[in-house]
Amino acid sequence: MFQAQDAAPFTIEGASLGGIYTSLHIPELKVLLDVGYSLRSSVGAKHLFLSHGHTDHSGALPALLGMRALHGQAKLNIYLPEEIADTVKEVLLVWEKMQRYPMDCNLIPVGPGAEISLGGNRYVKCFRTFHPVPSLGYLFFSRVQKLKPNFHGLPGREIKALKDAGKDLFETKERHELAYATDTLISVLEKNPELATVQNLILECTFLDEKKSLEDSRRGCHIHLDELIQHQDYFKNEKLHLMHFSQLYSPNNVRDILQKKLPDSLKAIVTPFLPSKNYWP
Repeated sequence: MFQAQDAAPFTIEGASLGGIYTSLHIPELKVLLDVGYSLRSSVGAKHLFLSHGHTDHSGALPALLGMRALHGQAKLNIYLPEEIADTVKEVLLVWEKMQRYPMDCNLIPVGPGAEISLGGNRYVKCFRTFHPVPSLGYLFFSRVQKLKPNFHGLPGREIKALKDAGKDLFETKERHELAYATDTLISVLEKNPELATVQNLILECTFLDEKKSLEDSRRGCHIHLDELIQHQDYFKNEKLHLMHFSQLYSPNNVRDILQKKLPDSLKAIVTPFLPSKNYWP
């Protein structure tokens, strides 16, 4: 791990470099987002959410499972696009033959619109992202009970009396806390308007300037910074965590370009997910 970033009430740990590796850990949720390399600090995670099958996002899965076996961890729940579930199972069977120990995990195929319970009042919603291979994004949210507006201001004893009498006092609200969308076209924003207001949005921004044209970026199904700027009015998030930058740029290049190009409205919320030093490990 070479980066840890505040995403209150969560922390984002890990690393991301376009085409090389992406593996993020949300320790408060015991969740991993992709596994392009194996994070020792995340060995205790309970859930892995794979966005797609490209190796920079999934290639370290056997290493992660082997590391967990060494530490006696329970089976990892792996949520992944339903179209690739059989292929991943085949890959793990091959690794079992080479390693001569079982690659124990729970492979759970999911599709757009699927909802997953993490326990308590926390859930995950899957949504379609747009890449040349089957791919998904994930929205983490909580459901909370709120007193209906027409009962606001009532003394506690009256609320209790109404509740005891069977009055319907509460309504269920969703609090969108974190979302992850990587390796995708910008249209993911338009297709999923709820991403505009999620508290912490983790979003790819692979290309930043003329080193890769907007047209070439789109052909590869990646987001270009110019597109984010064009959509600046879309973002109502508290924090926008940009990641998956191309190795065309050094970390300091990324910082300088963002400082130069971002409008003030985006500067106020954007935090690039970068190492502290000016090189990619």
